[in-house]
Amino acid sequence: MHSRMKRSYSLWLLPFLLVTALPAQAEYGLNFPPPATTIARDIYNVHMLTMGISTLLLIGVFGVVFFAIWKFRKSRGYEPDQNFHKTWFGTWSWIFVPAVVLGIDLTIASSAQKVLNKLWVVPEQEGMLDVKVTGHQWYWEFEFLDEEVRIESRAKTEEEAGELYLRDVDHRLVLPTGRPIRFMHTSADVNHAMWVPALGFKKDAIPGYITETWAEIDTEGVYRGQCAELCGTWHAKMPIVVEAVSPERFTEWVAEAKAAQAAADAEAAADIEWALPKLMEKGKGLYNTKCASCHQINGEGLAPAFPPLKDSAIATGPAAAHIDIVLNGKPGSAMPPWKGLLNDLEIAAIVTYERNSWGNDTGDAVQPRDVKAAR
Repeated sequence: MHSRMKRSYSLWLLPFLLVTALPAQAEYGLNFPPPATTIARDIYNVHMLTMGISTLLLIGVFGVVFFAIWKFRKSRGYEPDQNFHKTWFGTWSWIFVPAVVLGIDLTIASSAQKVLNKLWVVPEQEGMLDVKVTGHQWYWEFEFLDEEVRIESRAKTEEEAGELYLRDVDHRLVLPTGRPIRFMHTSADVNHAMWVPALGFKKDAIPGYITETWAEIDTEGVYRGQCAELCGTWHAKMPIVVEAVSPERFTEWVAEAKAAQAAADAEAAADIEWALPKLMEKGKGLYNTKCASCHQINGEGLAPAFPPLKDSAIATGPAAAHIDIVLNGKPGSAMPPWKGLLNDLEIAAIVTYERNSWGNDTGDAVQPRDVKAAR
């Protein structure tokens, strides 16, 4: 009776689990994303070779097992052979089977080693584009060394990204097709790892070290990746979006980025008195993209790692101390120095916003010249 009840519960439980699991199902891809580089294509081929061999082995092993169960079952009166181990097969199979397995392993390893050599050894090619990749908690910094262009790439908010939440960024990494690109990876704080499956590499970014990878993209398009090294609280908020464009469009993009940077530098260098409303408007946008991931949009922080700014001694105390901690960071904490990443106007706007938001009504309008004097 008890056994029948258990079987009855099991029959009802299976469809219940299937129905309730439907809303939680994600989009399941059947294979790797389409490769956009030769190396990614080689990795895909090794993967398919491995899967093909594994499938054949699976079919062969299960075929032998099912045949043995059917052919030599007890219900047919089969008596076990007590001397099977003395037969030719029983004696030599202990050598033959491991030799076959070793041969299969060496076949896969040989193909994989060639791909790894091609991936890790960066070739010296004329016209190679050098991109320095720096991981931060929690955003990416991309610096085009020859073009003198630097961009910061941060995850968009859920409202901005919509269905691409945690998969979209405010500034994409724009790269040209048909040109070899050398990526030099490092980190400003903890270990990160740049991983874009369609480009075919994943490389750790280690503080104090430079590691290299390379790629040559042959197909225009948008390719998404993410940080693949557990780097802290907002590890999930470090997506990477690569936009591969034609060489002509890349040249245009570089010119646009330089013009925007020059305009920002000129604005920051202008010796004018900034009104509080203007500083607040500029500071809000900068705070939301550069500071809110730690201190939160509402300024309440994430204690104990990220202290609140709302009603804090820093944001309501002397402005000079506030400017100093933004410029130079705080040793031994997650607060990095921003003096090398932001200009005087940007830091002045952020400090002003923090001192006049969430009830911090100091009325201070910090000016770029105050930041310049504190550098």
